[in-house]
Amino acid sequence: MCRLFGLISTRNDPAAPWLLDRDRSLLAQSNVSAETAQRDGWGIGWFVNGGRARVEKGVGGAFEAGDRERFTAAARTAAGSLVIGHLRHASNPLHLTRERLIALENSQPFENHTSLFAHNGSIPFPTETRPMLGVHEGKVRGVNDSEVLFWLLVRNTEEVRDPLVGYLRTVEDLVRVWQGLKRPAIPPFSGLNVLFSRGPDELWAFCLWAGDHGSGLIDTSRRYYEMTYRATPHQVVVGSEPFDEEHGVWHSLPSGSYLRAERADERLDLTIGRLPFPSALDLGPPPA
Repeated sequence: MCRLFGLISTRNDPAAPWLLDRDRSLLAQSNVSAETAQRDGWGIGWFVNGGRARVEKGVGGAFEAGDRERFTAAARTAAGSLVIGHLRHASNPLHLTRERLIALENSQPFENHTSLFAHNGSIPFPTETRPMLGVHEGKVRGVNDSEVLFWLLVRNTEEVRDPLVGYLRTVEDLVRVWQGLKRPAIPPFSGLNVLFSRGPDELWAFCLWAGDHGSGLIDTSRRYYEMTYRATPHQVVVGSEPFDEEHGVWHSLPSGSYLRAERADERLDLTIGRLPFPSALDLGPPPA
C-alpha cells in the first residue's frame, strides 16, 4: 500500500516542509515501522517551463541510504504551484519476481508530459483491463497495475474533457472487467485513491476503496485509505494522512468523495463533493 502527497498553491509555496520537515512528513511516513516501511520506490513530480511535467524517482525506500539523499534533493528542488509525491509499497497482482516488480518505470508519479498521476491501492486484473486503454495501451512501460489505471484515466478524461467524469468512467470500466470475469471473490479494486493534475493550475483528489484495510500508519484513529486535506485561500495540501499534528486543521476525505482545487488569479477555488455515480456500485456476488 502506498502514500500520497499533493500540494497546490497560489504563491508557489515550497513542498519541502511537507515532504521532509513536518513531524508526519512524507519522509516520516516512509518508515513508520519495519512491517509498513515503503521500500519499493518513491517519486516527486511538478511542472516546469509553463506546464511540462518533471518527475524524479527512486526504486528503494525514501528513508534508505542513497535514496534518502536523492529524495531530499528532489523535495528541495520541486518548485512551482503544483507538486505531487508518492511512496510505493508495491502490490503484485501479476505475481512477479521482485527483480521485475521493482524498477524506475514502476515508481510513481506517472506522467504524459502534461499530466501527473499518483495512486494508492491496486487493481487485481491489469491484464484484462489493458484492452480498454485504446491508443494508450502501447504507452505502458512497466508492470505496475497503477500505470494501467493511469492510462485508463487519461483515456477517459481525454474523451470527456472532465477528470471527474473520467474518473467515474474509469471505476465503471474496472467493475465491468470484474463482472466479465464472473465476479470473482476478489473485488475489482482494493483502493482507487488518486491524485491527478493536467497542469500547474489544478489538482484533483479521488478517494474510493473496498473492504477493510486497517488503520493509518501514523494516525491510527483513521482508516487506512481515508484521505485528508487542509485548505487556506492560498494553499491546499492533500494526502493519505495528516502531515502534522495540528488537530482541527486537517479534514477527512472519506471513501466516495473527491476534491478539486484550481488556481484563480490570487486565490484557490476549492470544491469537495461526493462522487456522483449514477447508481450504487454493485460489488456483490453473482446471483445464485
